[in-house]
Amino acid sequence: MGSLTDTLDTATDKERQETEKVKKPALEAPAEASFSVRNIELGDSKDKVEKLAGGAKRHTRNEYGVEWYAYHEHYQNFFMVAYDTNNQVVGLYTNQDLISSKQGIKRGTPKADVAEKLGKPITKLLKGNVYYQIKSDGEYEMFEMDQSYVTIFYDKHEKNTVTSIQIINADLEKQKSGYFAAASPELKQGFEYQLFDLTNAARVNHDLSVLTWDKRVKVTAQDHSKDMAVNQYFNHTNLEGESPFDRMEDDNIKFRMAGENLAAGQNSSIFAHEGLMNSIGHRENKLQKDFQSLGVGVAFDQEQKPYYTENYLRK
Repeated sequence: MGSLTDTLDTATDKERQETEKVKKPALEAPAEASFSVRNIELGDSKDKVEKLAGGAKRHTRNEYGVEWYAYHEHYQNFFMVAYDTNNQVVGLYTNQDLISSKQGIKRGTPKADVAEKLGKPITKLLKGNVYYQIKSDGEYEMFEMDQSYVTIFYDKHEKNTVTSIQIINADLEKQKSGYFAAASPELKQGFEYQLFDLTNAARVNHDLSVLTWDKRVKVTAQDHSKDMAVNQYFNHTNLEGESPFDRMEDDNIKFRMAGENLAAGQNSSIFAHEGLMNSIGHRENKLQKDFQSLGVGVAFDQEQKPYYTENYLRK
């Protein structure tokens, strides 16, 4: 991973966009599963989800070959849901205070308490005929329960407490045959928009303004991801010696302040985002109060490995 920021000017707090607070739903302990997100469990219907949360703001392809439906109110009460062909919930994710569990685990629960309540996480995952080791550096743990795989992510910069959760139906997980999903234009676009949404949801957690999507700097980010994937390197400086800010200027993008985050090798937008949030330089870009817009570009190499570039701007 890599992060870089260049500042030509800064904004005042008065210039920041203010978003009206939305009431958080009352959370209840799940009825059947160990965990729920916004009072929704695996197996619930799409009708139930949308009666609770309204219609999705966006739906994009994920690494499981289905869509993540993103629900939020100006990125407050943000969560994502995946459905099967019968419109039943087979995947859930949130990085906001919408987690409830029978064990009392929620956002902000210390990692040590999770271990006490859930025991040891799994250390490997079978894909086809190959076991993949789960190497998380302590940033997340995966548990097998309730015919699902529950990944709990921790925030190293908030005393190793629970920051988010992903719950995937076991059959959906098992139908994904390799570590990396097959590359496609739909998956590329999905990862890009998901990283954008995840970043805004994280900013709202920290009482920061929501970023707008910048389609011009998205092209700059996309070109750099593709260049790294094709030429097999990982660096802010490309093989021609250009910095991110050189590349933006080459694309006639004017800015007073800019930043770039890079990630590679994470098998999804969620794992890329969570990893970036645990790396202080990247976290500072994601949570920089003066940034106004973001463009994300993703590319895959011949091994289906994703390269992620996030370019942040204040114009």
